[in-house]
Amino acid sequence: MAKLTGIKVIDLSLFLPGPMLTMMMADHGAEVIKVEPPTGDPARKMEPFESGQSVWFRNLNRGKQALALDLKSDDGRNHLWKMLAEADVVIEGFRPGVMKRLGFDYEAVAAINPRIIYCSISAFGQEGEMALHPAHDLAVQALSGFLSVNDGEDGMPVVPGAPSADMAAGLNGLSAVLMALIGRDKTGKGDYVDIAMFDSMLPWCAHIAGNAISGGDAPLSQNQRSLGGAAFYNVYKTLDDKYVVLGAREVKFAKNLLSALDRPDLLPLAEEEAGMLQQPLIKFLREIFATKTRDDWVNWFANKDVAFAPVFNFAEALNQEFLRDRGLLIEANGSHQIGPAFQFQSEEKWQPTDAPVLPK
Repeated sequence: MAKLTGIKVIDLSLFLPGPMLTMMMADHGAEVIKVEPPTGDPARKMEPFESGQSVWFRNLNRGKQALALDLKSDDGRNHLWKMLAEADVVIEGFRPGVMKRLGFDYEAVAAINPRIIYCSISAFGQEGEMALHPAHDLAVQALSGFLSVNDGEDGMPVVPGAPSADMAAGLNGLSAVLMALIGRDKTGKGDYVDIAMFDSMLPWCAHIAGNAISGGDAPLSQNQRSLGGAAFYNVYKTLDDKYVVLGAREVKFAKNLLSALDRPDLLPLAEEEAGMLQQPLIKFLREIFATKTRDDWVNWFANKDVAFAPVFNFAEALNQEFLRDRGLLIEANGSHQIGPAFQFQSEEKWQPTDAPVLPK
């Protein structure tokens, strides 16, 4: 039996964080009812499409039921009340204050269902001076400091490739909801969870922003070991204008590579502080990696014990055989889906399902 069989979830969220949270619950047996506005979740219309559905929408909403409700109408509100009275969990991603204006804030819902686990996801939390500030992932990353170190050699930040604040909020929300369900088993009472994208993102800086956390200066990418200031944690261009990375801190890997390149004399540089002292080693490695194509380097490193990897685009990354071996990319019914990131030995093998069609 799946871990969350018997748990009923009402999902009032759109786009990314909430739908990801509830999809992970659906993947493991929860009954998830996705309540959408009459026009549907905007992600339904996001290109590209495959087998009649948005790839984005399918990969964040599979395994759910869908229901269109106008929560400004009496019929819509009455229908939602009936579902909330029987639900275990409700997830909402409206701007702070909206659910209270609609009459569905935690206090109102808990009054009819004291066992409800109620999770609100927003950019900056439900209270405080930033609560009503509009923001998507990019703005949250900017205000949290992360965008400042998502920069190139010229120091200019670039748009991140991953919506980390969105996804961190979804993961934190899932963790909090599951903790609350465990707590309910002990107390019999539900709880309210306030998940902010900003709050969820901030702990991720502990390994790079120690000085700033303790009241000192902000990290600079070129001087930080995890952000490009170290030779063996860096990106290198190859002869064919592609890229490879060295991705480890351990000196043993530096020793293995520099010995294979007949330059063990450079090893002391790998042990220096990140920044200017490692620049001669970075320069050497840039020159070396520029002498072969990316694929040539892949072959060369095949028998070397070095933390090395080619930089793949998504088409290349998703075409790796080990993804299919681990069930991470599955083709079914003419569509492709990214499988669950965690599976349980005691559960039956996960099978892909379509995202729900919105009933008319």
